[in-house]
Amino acid sequence: MSSEFADDQEVNSGKTRRKGMTEFRVKIVGWLFVLLATIGTTVLPQMLGYHAGSDNMVAMTILVVCEVASWTAIPLYAWLLVQGYRHTHNALQYGIRLLVLALISEVPYDMATSGKVWDMGSQNPVFALVVALIVLATIDWAREHLQGVSRWVVSVLVTIAGLAWVLILHIGLRQGMLNMGLLLVGMALIFHLMDAHENTMMMTAGVLGAVFFIMPAVGVAMLHTRQDELGYTRPWVKWVFYALYPLTLLVCALPVM
Repeated sequence: MSSEFADDQEVNSGKTRRKGMTEFRVKIVGWLFVLLATIGTTVLPQMLGYHAGSDNMVAMTILVVCEVASWTAIPLYAWLLVQGYRHTHNALQYGIRLLVLALISEVPYDMATSGKVWDMGSQNPVFALVVALIVLATIDWAREHLQGVSRWVVSVLVTIAGLAWVLILHIGLRQGMLNMGLLLVGMALIFHLMDAHENTMMMTAGVLGAVFFIMPAVGVAMLHTRQDELGYTRPWVKWVFYALYPLTLLVCALPVM
């Protein structure tokens, strides 16, 4: 998934909040959870001799634990998206990059999650980041250009529309249990709209994460210890994280196709 997908910040200004993860480390941790989920749906089932309809409860338990644990990454990527949007030079270009990444990742995602080259049962969660970015940008436009009730109407309608598209397109639907896309959009809204109130923001995001099978709330707790630092200086690093998602899916999926 992606910031992997966050843009570089122009300047690491301001005070460091506390000792904790830099943005670079958040990206690393997020990718490790993506890797865990991908291995859990590709390589690990074969290693454990598990297949659909199998009564191997030990293998099933291990695979479910890998999947559920990987949901810790959802708030990490929602937060990275918000940081990328906040610090990008051009929100349109940022959105186009995310859309291109989502399109490139779709076939590897289908291969890794369903064993098919093309499967409309679930779309990769980078599309949810694109939807979330559109929602955030539209809300900010409404804040700047509209007043009174019209501002709220536009904000509410674009939020409902974004969530509806995520549901209709089955974006980030995992194991028929969790709609990762809905949670990504919801978390992104919380991190963007409540940024001035750290504790309230994290508590709200934590409650939302707990509703979605607990583990996303763990990701929120990890974010609460973050630093306000980028954590790297080379501009090419962000492109590595863009590439990691489709490459991880492809490398894990190819051996089991």
